[in-house]
Amino acid sequence: MTEPRLMIVTTAPADAVEPILDAIAAAGGGVIGHYTHCAFTSAGLGRFKPGAAASPHVGQREQINAVDEVRIETFCRRADARAVVAALRGAHPYEEPVIYLIPLLDEAAL
Repeated sequence: MTEPRLMIVTTAPADAVEPILDAIAAAGGGVIGHYTHCAFTSAGLGRFKPGAAASPHVGQREQINAVDEVRIETFCRRADARAVVAALRGAHPYEEPVIYLIPLLDEAAL
């Protein structure tokens, strides 16, 4: 049985993808064998409405905004998850990035 892993999903502006992947890799995420920075990315449209007290990186307060974003899907060992998420947050330009942590099944156990 392999170590438990998590899938990590977030979205970010296109110019933030490489710094985020660098931070994730430095914390031990996105590693397969001798490969680092392993991730899948796809373009999309992020939608949000910042409140009056928000400090949005992009968009206007009190308005529904739609901005071009890149979805980043990667993974890490569960043991590295706190460090990987902290690194992701530190590299992310958004005040409140959305981060999904999804437990992955062990392929050998299927």
